[in-house]
Parts: sequence; structure tokens; C-alpha cells
Amino acid sequence: MLPEVRPHVSDPLTDQLEHQLGLAPDLEAGHLDVERVAGIAVVAAAHSGGYAALGHLLGLLAALPAPTKAGERFWSDLWRSSGTAYLLPANIKAEVLQSMAGEGTALARQILSAVDEMTPPQRFAAGEVIGQALAESDHLPDLKTQVIGELWLRDLELTAWRVLHADRRSDDPAGRKAFLDAWTSV
Repeated sequence: MLPEVRPHVSDPLTDQLEHQLGLAPDLEAGHLDVERVAGIAVVAAAHSGGYAALGHLLGLLAALPAPTKAGERFWSDLWRSSGTAYLLPANIKAEVLQSMAGEGTALARQILSAVDEMTPPQRFAAGEVIGQALAESDHLPDLKTQVIGELWLRDLELTAWRVLHADRRSDDPAGRKAFLDAWTSV
């Protein structure tokens, strides 16, 4: 599942393509040679972390039972086991829709809040509920459901962090210079 590309994701890439490869914004694709296409791929890969993380975050959520009548038991079990309502479909619907439109920071923050709110026993119990659902839907009966669920929760948490980290929009030349000055003085 891939989110829509928004200007805040593509504008920095456009700037880097102009700066690093000297590509004019109105350059036609027919004027690109293999070396320039390879350069575009390298620069695009360097800028794709946040976009890829958001797509992965949506993919993790899509692996869970759909919030339909058939999935009601899963969602109520998850709520009871985790002790948090932050992950319930009714509470993340708007954030999921924003993420599908390319803006995932609200969803990432909500996920991190939910995971942070869980105690270790709640996280263990939520992992069991999630693992059971994933084992049934992915036909992984030979793996322990708690292990599957804990891996899914860790992946969800780390991916949410990647979405937030990649979205930091405060990168500026002065900040970069301050970082380099501090880094080189070590």
C-alpha cells in the first residue's frame, strides 16, 4: 500500500535533483541518458525513507482484521488486552485517511502514544491478540502467536518513529552547519 505523494515529500527531492545533478525542473524525460537516470534513482532512494516508512506503516495496519462486523471481536480483544483505545479503528480512521493521502505524522504520533501507554503485561497480551489474528490470516500456525504479535508491535513502533523522524521539516542550512561544527569538534 503506497500513500499519495505530497509536495512536502517531492519538493526536497526536486531541489536535490536540481542541485546535485543539475537537472532543470522542466527537463523532458527524452533528454535523460542512463547516467542521469541512475543519478535520479540514487537521489530518489536517499529521499524515500519517509515515504517508504509511511507505506510500510499502512501495510502493517492493513494486515490486521478489517474494522467490519467480522473483525469486531479482534478489535475489542485488542482494546481489552492493550488497555488503550488509541489503536481502535474509530480513533485512528482520520489519521489513516490522512496517511493514505501522504501525511502520516498524526498516525505515527498516535501509534507511538498507544504503544507508550501500554504496560509490559498489556503489551504482551496485545501481542498475543495480534499474533493470533496474523497467524490465522497469514496461515502461520507453526509460529508462536505471541512472538508474531510482538514482532508486529515492534515493527509498528519502529516504523512510526521512522515516519516522524523522516518528516522533520526543520532541516535548514544553519542547523546543518551547527551539526557539522559540533560533529567535527568531537
